[in-house]
Amino acid sequence: MEANVSDVTDSLTVRDNRTGQEYEVPILDGTIRAADIGKIRSGEDEPGLAVYDPGFVNTASCRSSVTFIDGDKGVLEYRGYPIEQLAEQSNFLEVAYLLVHGSLPSKDEYDQWVHNITYHTFVHENVKGFMEGFRYDAHPMGMLMASVGALSTFYPESRNISDADNRAIQIIRMIAKMPTLGAWSFRHAQGKPYVYPDNALSYTENFLSMLFKMSEPKYEADPRLVKALDTLFILHADHEQNASANAVRSVGSTQVDPYSAVAAGVGALYGPLHGGANEAVLRMLKRIGSKSEIPAFIEGVKNGNERLMGFGHRVYKNYDPRAKIIKKACDDVFEVTGVNPLLEIAQELEKIALEDEYFVKRKLYPNVDFYSGLIYEAFQFPPEMFTVLFAIGRTPGWLAQWLELTQDKEQKIARPKQIYTGSRGLTYTPTDQRWV
Repeated sequence: MEANVSDVTDSLTVRDNRTGQEYEVPILDGTIRAADIGKIRSGEDEPGLAVYDPGFVNTASCRSSVTFIDGDKGVLEYRGYPIEQLAEQSNFLEVAYLLVHGSLPSKDEYDQWVHNITYHTFVHENVKGFMEGFRYDAHPMGMLMASVGALSTFYPESRNISDADNRAIQIIRMIAKMPTLGAWSFRHAQGKPYVYPDNALSYTENFLSMLFKMSEPKYEADPRLVKALDTLFILHADHEQNASANAVRSVGSTQVDPYSAVAAGVGALYGPLHGGANEAVLRMLKRIGSKSEIPAFIEGVKNGNERLMGFGHRVYKNYDPRAKIIKKACDDVFEVTGVNPLLEIAQELEKIALEDEYFVKRKLYPNVDFYSGLIYEAFQFPPEMFTVLFAIGRTPGWLAQWLELTQDKEQKIARPKQIYTGSRGLTYTPTDQRWV
């Protein structure tokens, strides 16, 4: 029996029962390389083995130092820093710097970073005309996706992704302009005039001004609301190789400009299975209607007649650390806006679900979407804006993933294998025989 042997301590010995051969496959960082599996074949002229993994549930596509998640323990870290510490002690722009640059900034680095982003919030007037061309009822997320992609035409030099200085300025532009594009898509849907950025305001204050400013000379947001929204941006800033990050990396692997890659991320986030979950939570809470109806709803979930939205996560098998932080932020927001009656339903539903053996056994804990929709609604955002807010917060993470991709020498253009299940070797029948 022939064997492929290598002198490695951590390895997997695979026996191919078709041929009797054994293969020793190295294990590195808890993974094996798909190329090593591809060496296993039943004959010289036969294709090597491939791994079938719909949704990439157990397939690593890259090495990354951006975000760490331990789903079993409920741990989320950006560049090694726990999300709890960042949410409490930092702010969104500092976290954005951390994600993009890999370390916390010095005072001078932070001041320069904030200055650069503040003075790149304006967009070309033609972008305004482009957005004004959408129908009055255009979905804000569709407008955001299109306008982000359109930015690539305003900065054609962004295609030169091999130049580090060029990459840096595009990243600043993208983070700076996302709130402007998001706020304008919101105003468009309401038929209100677009509000230009105010460079005297902080990042999050400026966003709220562009959203809600009317005839007053200067919009002044409540500091508690500013802090809550800034915290939500931090919590959404990155989340490892989720669907939208994977989209950014996949499109970015073609060496396209970052605006086009981020537009792909926005498109992925647009989907209800990714960015629209908090809206589904609100619909669920409204359908339940009152605390007295919760027991019947819980039974409906157990019987398969209802879906418990905002609980469970593909990664987390413990309480989502972001959900704990958002739950605390609710108090500050509702202190300003008044308590949302749905909050009592949410709190009681969470209490029952966390004590019920059915949910505990299945490790169904609240995720980030369970409370975030309540906060967004308290801000008086319509549900279609929820995903836009998510996209603004996620932009630094997308860019950090894109930047890492462009400098990773192991990366190749994304080209997954397939298992072909269609017909083979058919003979074409001419139309004069088929159409009689």
